[in-house]
Amino acid sequence: MSTVNRPGLAQRLGRAKVAATVAMSSKARALREAGHDVVSLAIGEPDFDTPPHAIEAAYQAGLRGDTKYPPQDGTLALKSAVQRQFRRDHRLEYGLDEIMVSNGAKQVIYNALMATVDEGDEVLIPVPCWASYTLTVQLVGGTPVHIACPQNNGFRLRPEDLDTAITSRTKWLLLNFPNNPTGAVASRAELAAIADVLLRHPHVWVMCDDMYEHLYYAEERYATLAKVEPRLRERTLTVSGMSKTYAMTGWRVGFAGGPKDLIRGMVAIQGHVAAGVSTISQAAAAAALDGPQELVAERAAIYRRRRDRVVEALNACPGLSCHRPEGAFYVFPNIAGCLGKTTAGGRVLLTDEDFSLALLEEAHVAVVHGAAFGMSPYVRISYATDDESLAKGMQRIAAFCCGLR
Repeated sequence: MSTVNRPGLAQRLGRAKVAATVAMSSKARALREAGHDVVSLAIGEPDFDTPPHAIEAAYQAGLRGDTKYPPQDGTLALKSAVQRQFRRDHRLEYGLDEIMVSNGAKQVIYNALMATVDEGDEVLIPVPCWASYTLTVQLVGGTPVHIACPQNNGFRLRPEDLDTAITSRTKWLLLNFPNNPTGAVASRAELAAIADVLLRHPHVWVMCDDMYEHLYYAEERYATLAKVEPRLRERTLTVSGMSKTYAMTGWRVGFAGGPKDLIRGMVAIQGHVAAGVSTISQAAAAAALDGPQELVAERAAIYRRRRDRVVEALNACPGLSCHRPEGAFYVFPNIAGCLGKTTAGGRVLLTDEDFSLALLEEAHVAVVHGAAFGMSPYVRISYATDDESLAKGMQRIAAFCCGLR
């Protein structure tokens, strides 16, 4: 039999790994399709509907023929709405040439890194972190440098740890508050202390991923770094989007404000990758940003109530200890007390991944292991789901933990 030669695939595919959240959701879906009653607490997707006025705006956009190629940086209507949102929520002033729209915040982040990171450049990522930060940095050829943010500091970045981590090769610091996966937030004072460090290192860009900015339960008003320290504005990219606040995950709209030269470079990258964002989605996003905002607070209050119930339930489980987060819709319980034990199904739990897989296969509850976010032994649980599913999930987790020997 003859050997057939063919062109090979790019080496970068070895760096394009599947995120653990996606992998766990796929496992949960397969079990569900096999007939099992699976409670998925693995994905960060709101269970609410997109606001009706946003859907209506998309419908009207289609009817009036707004279906042609979009501007690569976003429609004027949406960029203007984003400009008003930055002003309304953060008192930040961005010109239209300092704003861009992308296919979700994930592409905003990709565009920014692709436009700035050369091979070997270092990107500082406080951990625990959203796994895509690390994976995207690796994909564009950068070197992710993780900075541990331990639970005894509320999973927040300590200024002295940041100062130690910065080198001459550091290109970016990525900040994410409220945080995925921990729900941690940073106060104005804590952000000011981080800013003091960054002011001493003018070669470092700062990316503030504010995707969960409206899911914030602390007493103090939410703050973002560019507002806390205006001297950092010219090297800070402030990122947000429609997915979490407005339950618009499938519409794929993210946006950012930042210095115009950076935005220009990001738009250039986007022009080669995706050209632009669906005009229909942009019409819906503009309507959501400019429309009634009461539902934002109403939904945040529901998430807060769910958080309290989930934290209470988890802390009652033997072997678990759950920090009470101040934002987002995740909890990040420590499972150290469960390791070294054997499940009712006979599986020995040595790692948080073992815990997550056993919980899925034996109790049919999907969560994501902490190692995927850069810190063990923890698991991430999303409470962005209905009350009935959450109650069922908590009951199953409790039974699973009580069955460990």
